[in-house]
Amino acid sequence: MQESVSLAAMAAPHQKFTNPIADTDTAGPGDASRLTIDLGALAGNWRRLARLAGPAETAAAVKGDGYGIGLEAAGAALDRAGCRTFFVAVPSEGVRLRRVLPRATIYVLNGLTAGNANALAAAGLRPVIGSLEEWREWSAWRADGGQGEAALHIDTGMNRLGLTADEAQSVASADWQQQGLALVISHLACADTPAHALNQLQLERFRAAAGLFPGLPASLANSAGIHSGPDYRFDLVRPGIALYGGVFREGVAPLDVVATVEAQVLQVRDVAAGEPIGYGAAETVKRPSRVAILCVGYADGYPRASSSTDARSGASVFLHGQRAPLLGRISMDLMAIDVTDIPAARRGDWTELFGPNIAVDEVAGFAGTIGYELLTSLGGRYQRRYTGGV
Repeated sequence: MQESVSLAAMAAPHQKFTNPIADTDTAGPGDASRLTIDLGALAGNWRRLARLAGPAETAAAVKGDGYGIGLEAAGAALDRAGCRTFFVAVPSEGVRLRRVLPRATIYVLNGLTAGNANALAAAGLRPVIGSLEEWREWSAWRADGGQGEAALHIDTGMNRLGLTADEAQSVASADWQQQGLALVISHLACADTPAHALNQLQLERFRAAAGLFPGLPASLANSAGIHSGPDYRFDLVRPGIALYGGVFREGVAPLDVVATVEAQVLQVRDVAAGEPIGYGAAETVKRPSRVAILCVGYADGYPRASSSTDARSGASVFLHGQRAPLLGRISMDLMAIDVTDIPAARRGDWTELFGPNIAVDEVAGFAGTIGYELLTSLGGRYQRRYTGGV
């Protein structure tokens, strides 16, 4: 493992969170895009889920740089709201989070990478062991005096990471109580679709698997799983996208918006009917139009596939209380919108690309993807602003 923190740094007293971007902000004077992150909304979403999930503990997934809003900011806000257990994907994320939260419990979902048990334990990170090979390496390290803790991931139908039922049985038949196991987990594949038959099958399989490890806390539910009912919640739930205001389950409204992305109008120009807009002349205006050019493109994580063409409508933005549709292809750094019906539109206006008026999942839908991808793809050129500290 290449990244680690010293034990002295890990033991440093917990300090009040300050904006981690403030000292490293690369936004230049006059940069015309911004990302506003409402930490109060994030904390409020966690509290709502914790009330619903109780008496199970409510942890938080903060992988993918805190779903794009900033790992350190997300972790600190959730910690102040009462969250004590966190899930990251890779060790480097865990190292970053440990610097902010020296006393938190941090699990690494992608497991034990070869030869790194000692480094993970030294950094105060718990691997989520997802294969028999990982388990054998972990057991050997523990037998050699290693003192770290870990979780055990059992596959119940995702067929991604996790021990098979037979492999779990073999672990349970051995001396697992001496191996530092602190949690047994699985992951729901279809909880966002309540009627899917795999949900009940995974629940039954996980009950059987968790039963092999009596006394060990168990965790199955993600954001959607929390809303599947008490049977799915076990001892600990692991919400992710619901915390950040994205769609997480059919028929359930998203929680409060956390991330708002805005871009400034660089100019407004008149375009004659029949003239093309942007690369490839993909769209031709049908009427004399006023076209505003915005300072955001796919280099900022706004998906090119959300573009508008003559063949199909694209996404919209929000300006002066109205929706304004995209025109033509989104380019690397710019996009065009139709402001013909918004006479107040001017250079310098701020437009909402997604946030409280344009849902992130709506924009994602035009790109054939999901809100997770937009949030975790946000580029580094936005002026980041954190509000609603808790």
